[in-house]
Formats: sequence, structure tokens, C-alpha cells
Amino acid sequence: MSEIIVEGNRTIVRPNMDIVASMAEDFKQELLLTIEANSGDLVIDLKGVEMVDSIGIGVIISIHNKLAKAARELKVINVCHQVFGLFSTMRLNRRFTVEAV
Repeated sequence: MSEIIVEGNRTIVRPNMDIVASMAEDFKQELLLTIEANSGDLVIDLKGVEMVDSIGIGVIISIHNKLAKAARELKVINVCHQVFGLFSTMRLNRRFTVEAV
């Protein structure tokens, strides 16, 4: 389970584990419940996350799309160098905010 912190008009989710296929569906459900229960923007804090595979990226894109439909924003912060390179290569940093460690 992720750590979830509500700060004003944003919710911060810290998964504290790699976002890979084996946990992606649970993480997606957790994010969906979080954005239903809280208004405002969503911040995914990847501090301590060393790997995000294609399934994990799909989860993040899916959440971004859901938020965008509701005029809410997604921000992904504390992204390690390797994962940041992947996000940049896929140009995901043009769809939502991505900040490296």
C-alpha cells in the first residue's frame, strides 16, 4: 500500500516500491480510489522507486487521462535518473509534469 497524504488541493501518493507489472493493477486501483475520494491535483512521488516498466507507465498514463478529463493535473516527482530518461524519451514530460530527483 502506498502512503497517501492530502495537502490542501492536492493529494500525494508515494508507492514506496517499483511500479512493475506484478503490482500495477493494485496500484492503479489505489490511485483510482484516491482520485475519487479527493478533489484537486494528484502528485505521484517516486522517491525510492528505481524501476517503472511499460505496464507501470500505462497505469500512470491512464491516471493522467482520467484526471485531464476532470480538468485536474498529474505531477510525477522525485523520479530517478533512469526512469526520468524513459519518461523523457517517451515525451511523457510534455503531457504532464515530471521532475527528476
